[in-house]
Amino acid sequence: MGFQSAITIAEAVRKIQRRELVLPAIQRSFVWNDDQMCRLFDSILRGYPIGSFLSWKVQAETAGQFKFYDFMRDYHEKDRRHSQELDLPPGQAVTAVLDGQQRLTSLNMALRGSYASRVRYGRKDQAKSFPVRRLYLNVLGEAAENDRGMKYDFKMLAEPVKQPADGSAYWFPAYRLFGIEKFGSLMGVLASHGLGNNEHAVTIVGDLYAAIHSEPTLHFYEEASQDIDKVLDIFIRVNSGGTVLSQSDLLLSIATAQWDKRDARKEIQSLVDTLNGPDQRFWFSKDVVLKSGLMLTGVADVGFKVRNFNRDNMTRLEERWDEVSGALTTAAGLLADFGLSSATLTANSVLIPVAYYIRRRGLGESYRERPADRADRAALRSWVIRSLLKPGVWGSGLDTLLRELREVIQQHGEAGFPVAQLEARMAGRGKSLVFTPEEVEDLMAWQYGGSGTFAVLALLFPHVNTRNLHHVDHVFPRSLLTTPKLKRHRKYTEEELGEAIWYRDSLANLQLLEGPENIAKKDQLPEQWARATMSPEAYESFLQLNALPGLPASLDDYLGWCERRHHLLGQRLAKLLGTTWPGQEEQPANPLD
Repeated sequence: MGFQSAITIAEAVRKIQRRELVLPAIQRSFVWNDDQMCRLFDSILRGYPIGSFLSWKVQAETAGQFKFYDFMRDYHEKDRRHSQELDLPPGQAVTAVLDGQQRLTSLNMALRGSYASRVRYGRKDQAKSFPVRRLYLNVLGEAAENDRGMKYDFKMLAEPVKQPADGSAYWFPAYRLFGIEKFGSLMGVLASHGLGNNEHAVTIVGDLYAAIHSEPTLHFYEEASQDIDKVLDIFIRVNSGGTVLSQSDLLLSIATAQWDKRDARKEIQSLVDTLNGPDQRFWFSKDVVLKSGLMLTGVADVGFKVRNFNRDNMTRLEERWDEVSGALTTAAGLLADFGLSSATLTANSVLIPVAYYIRRRGLGESYRERPADRADRAALRSWVIRSLLKPGVWGSGLDTLLRELREVIQQHGEAGFPVAQLEARMAGRGKSLVFTPEEVEDLMAWQYGGSGTFAVLALLFPHVNTRNLHHVDHVFPRSLLTTPKLKRHRKYTEEELGEAIWYRDSLANLQLLEGPENIAKKDQLPEQWARATMSPEAYESFLQLNALPGLPASLDDYLGWCERRHHLLGQRLAKLLGTTWPGQEEQPANPLD
């Protein structure tokens, strides 16, 4: 192993173009954003070193045993986020990049391709939300003062680019420089842009051209051994030294290399995409999927350690992949049925024991709707939500907790979700789901927009069918509760006004309404809305189910009403969590079934 002669950026990109430089299956997907790509080119134009690269010279006989991928050229966040697998001709040797993929992909993408990411607030189902952009450089001036440390003004811009009418900038297509093989042709290109007589533009474009075509700045350190175990060890040692690659990326590389009949990288990424799809609305990572694989296939130690990803364990995971992926998909669907999403699921790890329970009983998608399983789903829902609300359950000691949860479910989960046994074991690990009165008070202080607020409301109102999309709704419309509007209805002391504003977004003024119902409600006063949409019997039932102390027809009694409902909800939450609310007599623990 040793350093090769340095090559230019253009030479490296041409090697990628000819597929002489490829990506081994042990590499992860492209993860850099457009800002990182622009900063890379800023460093190149300034003459800064951009680091060395580690490659693996794969002989033809070895290359035929493994999977390789092409470098990404045209990235699209919605439609094309992963590199394509290469079908290498028999007998072809390649050079695989072990370290430097993100930089080389950025060079290839910026000089030969494009980058399309979703614009802020853009809808995911609309093509215009993902404009295709290419690399441009403002050749009339340097970058404005910024906190990214950039000197030159590189940007990824959608075409056609509109040049400022006042001549304050000119966006030159930097990607065109790759296709200009002779320096003499550069002046003609500059002239075609009306820049041939602009000294600053000629200088800056000429410097960038030289940095791409003339200066051998890329240094490759090449490993020639054909021993895959040695190569994997080098890859892990190189990439685990920093924080750029996650641990799951490194361990996924081993699974990918050891699966025989399936493409582990493709299968796992496809499952992640499914779990996070529009029906589920989550943001699970490869970490959760990989740890679930260890958990569901019975690996004794579920920790992210290289020894746990040995060939025997990975062979078992490959053989049982359909069962594992099916259980995870059903489990994610259940969490969605419970009303949870990426915005409200405060600990992704809760998916793992739920999936293990699904697989333990051999349950499928029908479990989510079958009437005979309604009580079991309610018990599972209660346990999930309370575990999310209790501080520290899914934090430190996670691997030990998961192993013990697996043992309990294996022993007692044959006929139903073993809530009592699980909670007893968790209490023994210092992760009790019994709440103190002080913890209930803390929960009652949670506010609108908090990640755990939906879970508290779902626990308070178990009658709500959270399979339907629900909004966290203000009982008294937020738009009516500004300081000026409150003052119009009564005289508040400074302290009372502060309380009234605090209650506005507190649990006392929140409820769960189905999306269309909440939209129709708009900013009506609660009593006006309820009387217009409900029969007298339904109105009384609505008050009782939602712990509402009546619904005033005006804001006159808003503060007093909030105080009464805060107390009612506190009592209900304390009862559900098996503890007491200030002013109540102490009661025995009676958690929600």
